[in-house]
Amino acid sequence: MPTNTIDDLLSQRKQFLHFLQRRVDTPATADDIIQIAYMRAIEQASELRSNESAVAWFYRILRNAVIDHYRHRAAEDRALERWANELLTQPEPDMATHEVVCQCIGKIIEHLKPSYRQIIRDIDLAEQSIDTFAKAEGITSGNATVRLHRARQALRKQLIATCNICAEHACLNCTCH
Repeated sequence: MPTNTIDDLLSQRKQFLHFLQRRVDTPATADDIIQIAYMRAIEQASELRSNESAVAWFYRILRNAVIDHYRHRAAEDRALERWANELLTQPEPDMATHEVVCQCIGKIIEHLKPSYRQIIRDIDLAEQSIDTFAKAEGITSGNATVRLHRARQALRKQLIATCNICAEHACLNCTCH
């Protein structure tokens, strides 16, 4: 691709961004897509025919990048929903197991970031459903499931850092509280 063609495409970045911003939900997403499109244009430069407008060719790349973005997002949403459904159908632990939970959690949970602390308290400790939590927070069940997973990972790391050996053995004989 000739240098002047690249310069032409770069000089029209504002128009390309405007085109993208009308098609996606955030300016950050439009920025990400335009960067991907510029990379694809450089990679696919040999496909630009000499009698073809570089701008029209680049708009095709932009449209395809937007389509790819929505396909990827739809696939992520489907995966999150499947995962949320799997978690909703897992059996609940029995009461004996529930009562054996490490006493350290009450103190350690305070070291988590607020959104993680809240979801652990609401779902794991108060036994609120993921759907109820998601509705209260204005997020999807899939997003709540991901947040819960990340919160549990953060709690586990904090437990291991604080309780060390007893955390690795499910806090059954916890002596660190």
